[in-house]
Amino acid sequence: MTANKKKSTDNAFDRHAVWRLIKPYWVSEERGKAWGLLAVIIALVLVMVYINVLITDWNRTMYDSMQNKDYVAFKGLLWQFSYLAFAYIVVATARIYLTQSLQIRWRTWMTEKYMGKWLEHHAYYRMEQGRIADNPDQRIAEDLRSLTSNTISLVLGFISSLVTLVSFVGILWAISGPISFAFMQRDWVIPGYMVWFAIAYAGVGSWIIWWIGKPLVVQSYNQERFEANYRFGLIRIREHAEAIALYRGERRERGELNLRFEDIRQNWWAIMRTTKSLNIATNFYGQFAIIFPLLVAAPRYFSGAMSLGVLMQLSSAFGQVQDALSWFINAFTTLADWKASINRLAGFNLAVELAQKQPASISVERNNVGAILFDKLNLALPDGRTLIGGDQGISGAIHPGERILVSGPSGCGKSTLFRAIAGIWPYGGGDIQIPHKARLMFVPQASYLPIGTLRSVLAYPADEDAYTDLAIRHYLDLCRLPHLKDQLDVYNNWGNRLSPGEQQRLAFARVFLTRPEMVFLDEASSAMDGETEEALYALLQEELPDAAVVSIAHRETVARYHRQRWHFSRKDADSNVSSLSIQPL
Repeated sequence: MTANKKKSTDNAFDRHAVWRLIKPYWVSEERGKAWGLLAVIIALVLVMVYINVLITDWNRTMYDSMQNKDYVAFKGLLWQFSYLAFAYIVVATARIYLTQSLQIRWRTWMTEKYMGKWLEHHAYYRMEQGRIADNPDQRIAEDLRSLTSNTISLVLGFISSLVTLVSFVGILWAISGPISFAFMQRDWVIPGYMVWFAIAYAGVGSWIIWWIGKPLVVQSYNQERFEANYRFGLIRIREHAEAIALYRGERRERGELNLRFEDIRQNWWAIMRTTKSLNIATNFYGQFAIIFPLLVAAPRYFSGAMSLGVLMQLSSAFGQVQDALSWFINAFTTLADWKASINRLAGFNLAVELAQKQPASISVERNNVGAILFDKLNLALPDGRTLIGGDQGISGAIHPGERILVSGPSGCGKSTLFRAIAGIWPYGGGDIQIPHKARLMFVPQASYLPIGTLRSVLAYPADEDAYTDLAIRHYLDLCRLPHLKDQLDVYNNWGNRLSPGEQQRLAFARVFLTRPEMVFLDEASSAMDGETEEALYALLQEELPDAAVVSIAHRETVARYHRQRWHFSRKDADSNVSSLSIQPL
């Protein structure tokens, strides 16, 4: 029953994925400009088709004038073609310009919405925790671009082909006339026979192209995924350059990158083989289409039933009808890329929705209590294994001004408790209550330092001008970073430029500037020397005497700056579940 249910869900997802991705922009607040631009572009497409109709008629009169050696008519037709060509160039240029404008408008809107959904409700964090979708950066950057540009290109191409077909099929029907032949002792007459030949030619060609090129959809999907994995590996080396150099890990990293690139190479060869077969078929189809109408119409021409001008007009009209019917063939590669982008974006969209809708078994609420309270709290891992609490759970309180040292063996769940209080850890159960107006600040072991000026790094996540230069320089001095006082406007990747100890001191300066009511320090001083660590903890007492400070630390030297110890220990030797004991210091 579960398998059947999953199968029906997958089918429903496939049916509605395209519409769910495309529809929102066209019914959004931007719909007026979007539909207006699309209407103008379609109007220009219709004008281009009309000019092609005029050029087809021009072909007949031009070749008739050449056959009749009518020089006066020949000169006039040259001027007529100049006007038509100039008009076509102007209209085609305007259509491309407006199409590109619509593409970037649509992409901008979708990028904003998708980025917002990805960042809201910690979806990006939960997706990484649960490994729900790979390479979200590529899906937002590349797949949204491909979706918008290819959708517009395919829709306009289809409309152009449809209008061209309607416009030229009547011309082809009229000028091709009937063909008669005897078969099985009967006389057969086929009116507008060139139309039927065009339909048959395009139908057979489309089926062959689909049969040859259908593996390209999966191959395009995999290629984008492999490329993104390779780029991610390169970025990881940049981010951890020092650690890799110290470990002398170049050989290992090279091996990993070679494996990822091998996926790209193997898949690319598969794409090449498919594309080679596809190109042979499409080129044969396109080249034979040039001579095919002449071969079919030759008997009537040589019998004197049509002039050279009519023959050339018929050839041009056949080409237009055949090209319109060949929309699928001409757009197959674009369709394959578009379908691959749809699949990736649909999967990403579903992953974001799952992450946002993931039931939070831990209730975290803001109310008018005066302290952080948690009752019968259980913390679990994403795979469901209990980490802290067990059957009874744990209970506790953090009051304003308290100093609490959290200790215990590695992996017992100390950092997970902080994540649960922050509201980003959904796995487990129980209740957490937080004072409504209290500002909480969580400082991890490796603080995030965005690329930018030093002033913006210190102000993060607030705006760059949130604090005065006087205050910033004051706390840089107190946190033993006087050498950075004159670099506030220097733009740099500070996470790579500063040592781990300097980064942690910078995080303390950020705490003093922010002045929260409750501070959670997760081994936030582990890279400092003992004397600096003690100096900064003493500074916490001086600068934030009324703030609650909760620290995870392994050095006992900082214990004297706390008044209470929360110690986590395993319930028994064979259990991974931790229990909490609270002791005064």
